[in-house]
Amino acid sequence: MTHAAERSQAHETAVYTHGHHESVLRSHTWRTAANSAAYLLDALRPGLDVLDVGCGPGTITADLAALVAPGRVVGVDAAEDVLDKARATAAERGLEGVEFRVADVHALDFPDDSFDVVHAHQVLQHVGDPVQALREMRRVCRPGGVVAARDSDYGAFTWYPASPVLDDWQDLYRRVARANGGEPDAGRRLFAWAREAGFTDVTSTATAWCFATPDERAWWSGLWADRTTASSYAGLAVEGGHATRAELEAISAAWRAWGTEEDAWFMVPHGEILCRV
Repeated sequence: MTHAAERSQAHETAVYTHGHHESVLRSHTWRTAANSAAYLLDALRPGLDVLDVGCGPGTITADLAALVAPGRVVGVDAAEDVLDKARATAAERGLEGVEFRVADVHALDFPDDSFDVVHAHQVLQHVGDPVQALREMRRVCRPGGVVAARDSDYGAFTWYPASPVLDDWQDLYRRVARANGGEPDAGRRLFAWAREAGFTDVTSTATAWCFATPDERAWWSGLWADRTTASSYAGLAVEGGHATRAELEAISAAWRAWGTEEDAWFMVPHGEILCRV
């Protein structure tokens, strides 16, 4: 089957595990180009055209737009409702030349060679066919451009002090995400996926978020405590038979208890790929 035929048949098959509950957006709106796309920044310059795949509420998109202005920037996401937040973010910052659209990364509605940079943050872990997604990102990237992706790796999350209930949370989340058609340990797979997608010039790196100050751990533990009981993830966990409501409440309480520990420390590792087209 040709790539064109594959594209014509491609569509999203995975269910987005997190949804857009306030506890999820609390995390997503914290993200910036500096804390979530530093590996890409040296490749940016004014005048480049950028596609930001899975842009969510648009905070990273807005940072990228400021860095490449007056270049064209397009943010795409599968969910229309979150794009309203992205448009508001761009408007608040007075950014021009930024637009937002609904799109499926498996079959992007753009001509070949449309952008100089195609970027995706925390996207490939949630899609049904990450290799096809990377092929599409490559297709719409101009020769000489770059395709960039960064994803966390849930199986490598590390924290202190130990908590058996948070061990249960880690196992539960990975089971729910895989049942939804995603791959929560995407970070370690990005390099292999890029090679399978046909890239031959790939720089693979890794960086981490670390939550260790009292404010950081209170924020991180609080959003996961809320997400565990109130987000789409909570509903999918129960409806899929992976956990009971009582088990989710226990995990939520463990998150809050962990967040009060004076020595609490949490690391979220990420894999990164910078693929030259």
